[in-house]
Amino acid sequence: MNERILVVDDETEITDLVCLYLENENFEVTKCYTGAEGAAQIEKQEFDLAILDVMLPDMDGFRLCRKIRERYRYPIIMLTAKVEETDKITGLTLGADDYMTKPFMPLEMVARVKAQLRRYKHYNNSGPEEQDVIVHSGLFMNVRTHECTLNEVPLSLTPTEFSILWILCRNKGNVVSSEELFHSIWGDEYFNKNNNTITVHIRHLREKMGDSFEDPKYIKTVWGCGYKIEK
Repeated sequence: MNERILVVDDETEITDLVCLYLENENFEVTKCYTGAEGAAQIEKQEFDLAILDVMLPDMDGFRLCRKIRERYRYPIIMLTAKVEETDKITGLTLGADDYMTKPFMPLEMVARVKAQLRRYKHYNNSGPEEQDVIVHSGLFMNVRTHECTLNEVPLSLTPTEFSILWILCRNKGNVVSSEELFHSIWGDEYFNKNNNTITVHIRHLREKMGDSFEDPKYIKTVWGCGYKIEK
């Protein structure tokens, strides 16, 4: 069965063009031009990924993002016409996995969708050769069930947050640079060294884990190098 993608954007030309490119890649696309339509589709069916515009005529994309995260873990890509970091950080804070600033190239959108789905499917359907479970200092992660608990308390992680924490745990004792994390999660298609996405996700992970920035127990910053989890 083809992966199902929800696209919500009131700019019909952009929406139709994005859907055309996605459908050419054999994705099953549901397109909506208002937030209300998008909210109805979220209630009506399950998707594998959502693309949400921040600015909609009746409600903002942040509200839809929050609505999805109440029930689902599939990847969310936010679209914003603004260049301010506040929109991007707000989306990531609410559980989005990636963002794109308009105008963008449709092929880049397709690349990002494929990267998000590869990672999401991989970390939920890993093969038998993949280590399925990580246990470390009260932290428990199951890659097959996407389950994560800390001291037996469930952590509600987005797919991207889960991926970052999983990679750091798999490399515990070693420093993993932001560049390595970015490449591992999103691939090489649109890497930007000025991108602060990893930094924002690390901050959210620390907040959810109750980890201190000044004296972290789990995720430590190695200045000028990256991040590590001690053995």
